[in-house]
Amino acid sequence: MKLLAGAACTALLAGTLVACAGGGDDDGRTEVVASFYPAQFLAERIGGDDVSVTTLTSPGAEAHDLELTAKQVMKVNEADVVVYLSNFQEAVDHAVEDADRDGGSTVDMAEGVAPIEGEDEHDHEHDEGHDHEGHDHDHGGVDPHVWLNPANMVTAAAGVRDALVEADPDGASTYEANADELIAELEDLDADFTSGLASCKQTEFVTSHAAFGHLAAAYGLTQIAISGIDPQSEPTTAALAEITEEVEDHGITTIFTERLASSALAETVARETGAETAVLDPIEGLSDETTDEDYVSLMRQNLDALTKANDCS
Repeated sequence: MKLLAGAACTALLAGTLVACAGGGDDDGRTEVVASFYPAQFLAERIGGDDVSVTTLTSPGAEAHDLELTAKQVMKVNEADVVVYLSNFQEAVDHAVEDADRDGGSTVDMAEGVAPIEGEDEHDHEHDEGHDHEGHDHDHGGVDPHVWLNPANMVTAAAGVRDALVEADPDGASTYEANADELIAELEDLDADFTSGLASCKQTEFVTSHAAFGHLAAAYGLTQIAISGIDPQSEPTTAALAEITEEVEDHGITTIFTERLASSALAETVARETGAETAVLDPIEGLSDETTDEDYVSLMRQNLDALTKANDCS
């Protein structure tokens, strides 16, 4: 049975039956709250026209820094289904915990995904003394960017499907068909990453922040991150010098920037080493440049960027 955003009522006024709603314009569709874009993508693709999706992170906003309004907290409480990622957006974690939601209606995209240690804990050469300053968020020592491995999105898609079926059993056949179609698309994407990155002459790649641990682990690459898991964190001057030295030692020719965070440090490393820059999108949200794209098309752009930068045949 759906949880409605507000109590509906009817009143007989002057012989006329008038419908009124106490909490907004509920149109009978399953109400889904998604914490950020990858969760929104799953909900919209699997739910289709039968769901109404509200996304807590605005387009173009830096997802790590999300703060919730009282109205957004209320939506987390009242939604039929919530799709979020634990240990990624602290405000959402608190809202979900405080709401004491039913487990069947709350999908954690990290559920069933093997954890990957955050870049700050890796033993790359440049990490020694790599003391990031201004790191505001505690991600529990793990890399929360699980969606950058398409296989993890397959797991999350199944969770979203099951939650929607539980919330709206009448729509089960639609949700299951949509999920099957999406899962096949994600499995094809995973297969293309596997084949496309199987024979790279260069296995290290340099990123603006440590978002690509799950991708690197899945496809046999090594991420060298300039900033930590939170893109607002910054390396010390000594650590930045070590990264620059590692770029030169490994013959890395491309420094990856991203669209929703500052590229200043990446451009500094590129300038110091003579490398070029290119975009590797962590897909935490859409930008003005990517409003016509989706998760799958952006991941394919990432694959193209990696195969070019790492000389993969």
